[in-house]
Amino acid sequence: MPQGNTKSFSIAVIPGDGIGREVVPATVTVLKRLGERFSIRFDFDELDWGSDYYFQHGQMMPANALEVLRASDAILLGAIGHLKIQDNITLNGLLLPIRRAFDQFVNVRPAILYPGVQSPLAGVKSEEIDMVVVRENTEGEYAQVGGFVHHMDTKEVAVQTSVFTRWGVERVIRYAFELAMKRNGKKRVTSITKSNAQAYGMVLWDRVFEEIKPQYPQIQTESLLVDAATVHFLKRPQTFDVVVASNLFGDILSDLSAAITGSIGLAPSANLDPLRRFPSMFEPVHGSAPDIAGQGKANPLATFLSAAMMLEHLEMGEAARALDGAVRKLLQEGRVRTPDLGGASSTREVTDAIIEAVIHW
Repeated sequence: MPQGNTKSFSIAVIPGDGIGREVVPATVTVLKRLGERFSIRFDFDELDWGSDYYFQHGQMMPANALEVLRASDAILLGAIGHLKIQDNITLNGLLLPIRRAFDQFVNVRPAILYPGVQSPLAGVKSEEIDMVVVRENTEGEYAQVGGFVHHMDTKEVAVQTSVFTRWGVERVIRYAFELAMKRNGKKRVTSITKSNAQAYGMVLWDRVFEEIKPQYPQIQTESLLVDAATVHFLKRPQTFDVVVASNLFGDILSDLSAAITGSIGLAPSANLDPLRRFPSMFEPVHGSAPDIAGQGKANPLATFLSAAMMLEHLEMGEAARALDGAVRKLLQEGRVRTPDLGGASSTREVTDAIIEAVIHW
């Protein structure tokens, strides 16, 4: 409960797997110092769910997990994934149930080429890339509708069905237009589909996009097929502002947008219930990265930026700007950076530098 001028928030913390167990504790440390600086009290509830929990209990999280999470103001997630567990088990055992149960129907993934960071694309200058991929997050290709016939037999058949509802498509497209109105950007929304080959769900998506766009005359629009979009992300990334796409295409394109801005270690994301009925969840895009886990070289900046998005969602705008600004300052100076950005700094050194910047913000 708030005490005086202090705001109080309950944060469910799921470090998860791999480097999540390094970057999330680092983020909790940063948030504590931010709390001292901006009169915010965080009550962190650390939950040991993930692959280690699966090895012990045969499931990624306990049966009452959603009720535990429901009591929080927000969820901070590190990463889920283990080399010894199939990804469909980890994904459907933790991440997707949370997104669906709390109707986190918008996945927001910013991609910014920060000053001091080199894009792999030749001739692209700092801040020329500044886009947000808005991904539909609860249905589409990840609806998990389908099944097996003659399972594990030589005649096995697998049926996978995508589910697109007018209601689901409309709300995520409308969110993208509203975001384009708010951003200090190009006021442009690009819709990505594959309606030439997927003649039902994607055609519905295109139709809804055409119906909504006249309601936002201030916004420029374009519609691209996903294969063409991958080319344009590389050839003209400066032209994109807000990109809205289905669950699968948004997932793929946001990884590509992260790559062209220098490192997936700089890519944050937010799984949002914009209506604020349930807690929203904030996580880096990079995954568990088992190849570098435990070596102290993981880049925590994507998780810090995810935490800044969480602070913004919690209406702690000043603290969010301080954390975002500290990351920008660190990248521009270039003295402290992890190996993925061409440096030799450790996770701890980056964390300490961010804390120092936040203290003096």
